[in-house]
Amino acid sequence: MKNRLKVLRAERDWTQAQLADALEVSRQTINAIEKGKFDPSLPLAFKAARLFKLTIEEIFDDQV
Repeated sequence: MKNRLKVLRAERDWTQAQLADALEVSRQTINAIEKGKFDPSLPLAFKAARLFKLTIEEIFDDQV
């Protein structure tokens, strides 16, 4: 799944570890999501959307 997580994180000058802490996941999970190797669970997608004040669709794109 394509996503804008890396761009959104960079815009805020957050490290992967800082984003991971905010979302209560591991840094490795953030890395895997950013690289498209792991699709987040729906609760995690909602948590990311709330954190960035965006809709899930504005962050994640299920069109490959």
